[in-house]
Amino acid sequence: MKHPVLDPATLGEIIEMALSDHDSFAAIESLHGLGPDAVKTLMRKNLKIISYRAWRRRVRAFSDRREVYK
Repeated sequence: MKHPVLDPATLGEIIEMALSDHDSFAAIESLHGLGPDAVKTLMRKNLKIISYRAWRRRVRAFSDRREVYK
């Protein structure tokens, strides 16, 4: 799947939203047109591997506890 080329400001905004516990994948998709899989790929490519794994663990843990999380 081809992903659009993002300018650094937009890339930073998407990463900030993804790292935030208050913004869902749906919010990111409505603003930037990237679905959950595209956001995960973007995060994997732009974060250090340990940071990416910690983020995925946190998202998974919260989604298990709350149905409407990310």
